Amino acid sequence: QVGLAESGGGSVQSGGSLRLSCAASGRMPTRYFRGWFRRAPGQEREGVAAIDSDGSPAYADSVRGRFTISQDRGKKILYLQMNGLKPEDTATYYCAFQGGNRPRLAWQMLKEEQYDLWGQGTQVAVSS
Repeated sequence: QVGLAESGGGSVQSGGSLRLSCAASGRMPTRYFRGWFRRAPGQEREGVAAIDSDGSPAYADSVRGRFTISQDRGKKILYLQMNGLKPEDTATYYCAFQGGNRPRLAWQMLKEEQYDLWGQGTQVAVSS
């Protein structure tokens, strides 16, 4: 069973950068996909970025060009590099993990119903 632990959240001013990390513990399956989601106060949780075990990414339109998802060489750590942060990026960010082949269409990795395993979340606050 894989466990997830996020880190790297914090408070920054508009235009600043943060890098979130999600460390996976336990034995990783050969095929999997994993993603970052966020929930702003009073809003639904939404997919931000996702990546499969081959390294193919998917991004929400709201973050494409500003955020980059990646995983370390050993594929144990998932990163989300966030540049050009805006106040509307303020949210609790969660990483998620699912073993097995990714959905047929890459954007489907941004749907929370695709995932069974979730981290506890890390807070990101962007001030104007």
